[in-house]
Amino acid sequence: MQAHIEKDGEKNVIYTVHYRYEGSEESSGTVYYDTIIGNQNYEYKAGETFVPYEDTEAFENVVIGWLENSLDVSAMQASIAANIESQITPVNEDLYFTWQNPVPPVPPAPPVEEEEEVNDEE
Repeated sequence: MQAHIEKDGEKNVIYTVHYRYEGSEESSGTVYYDTIIGNQNYEYKAGETFVPYEDTEAFENVVIGWLENSLDVSAMQASIAANIESQITPVNEDLYFTWQNPVPPVPPAPPVEEEEEVNDEE
């Protein structure tokens, strides 16, 4: 989160919340994931209800409530579900010309160091 140190007489006034919304599904022993990352801006105006920042789970729940009221959570859920489904059952693929996706060259074998002969005849 980003906050103004002080604004309109209040301290730690949050103006941007960065979020990550994730989903996963297991299919045939493989777990598929998708994530939506973004940020949401907020503006505090003097006189509005102000919830002071606290490093607590209760305040985290307040911020989650702000996000749920600001974002289209159902659309995010649908997007994640569709992306996971397209991973499980792909309908598209990437094709390349050989010069666009060359096979990496095989690295040369490292030189073999010869062992020194040990002369036990002393």
